[in-house]
Amino acid sequence: MPDAVQTMKKPSGEFLLEVCVDSVTSALAAQAGGAHRVELCDNLLEGGTTPSAGAIEIARKHLKIGLNVIIRPRGGDFCYSDLEFECMCRDVEIARGLGADGVVIGILKPSGTIDKKRTKTLLDLARPMTVTFHRAFDMTRDPLRALDTLIELGIDRVLTSGQQESVIAGLELITALIERAGDRIIVMPGGGLDEQNLARVVKTAQPREIHLTAFSRVESPMLYRNERVFMGGELRPPEYSRKETDSGRVRRLLRVAQQ
Repeated sequence: MPDAVQTMKKPSGEFLLEVCVDSVTSALAAQAGGAHRVELCDNLLEGGTTPSAGAIEIARKHLKIGLNVIIRPRGGDFCYSDLEFECMCRDVEIARGLGADGVVIGILKPSGTIDKKRTKTLLDLARPMTVTFHRAFDMTRDPLRALDTLIELGIDRVLTSGQQESVIAGLELITALIERAGDRIIVMPGGGLDEQNLARVVKTAQPREIHLTAFSRVESPMLYRNERVFMGGELRPPEYSRKETDSGRVRRLLRVAQQ
């Protein structure tokens, strides 16, 4: 199903750039840098989980570009319990009610195949929003069969690194998926894209849309710092600095891809 907002924002003859963000501040920076759409997440350390209703509402209030919202109740695998799936259904309804343009979902069976029944339920709840199947696709047993399943279901796009740790490593499969998909579904490369490799991916795979982050490190404004206390888990990310989307990096990445 076409998305009026997202289609309108895509320049004629060019690809569409989606920037993955984890805050409203980063979403606005992505917009300022020229992104055509953002994927709003929380908890990117675990690959992204569902953002708060407040974040969705305020992002929608300030954004003029497309807003997609990830629907993922936790990190880890993509095989969900009945309670987790119930939460996902409600989160889709909330995102739709708050004016999101699309949702980003992914559910697998233990066998490594697409959970068609649950995916169809979320798809029906989401309409008229667009629906992206995220990198759960990269955990499927047979990517070509999985792609055909998503086409059969009517999913709008699939985000993939080509079942590898990065788009560069998975570029051969991504190119094959784009050729197989044709106009039936958008195959959107994402994972490890930066200024050094983006041009190669665009030239080789010729994607219609691409997905990336554009973070830079931002220091905390805190003057008093208690270094003895840490609020996170074992990985211990920095307490007094964080990553935010850099509008300058977004602009540079766009220039690289358009060369």
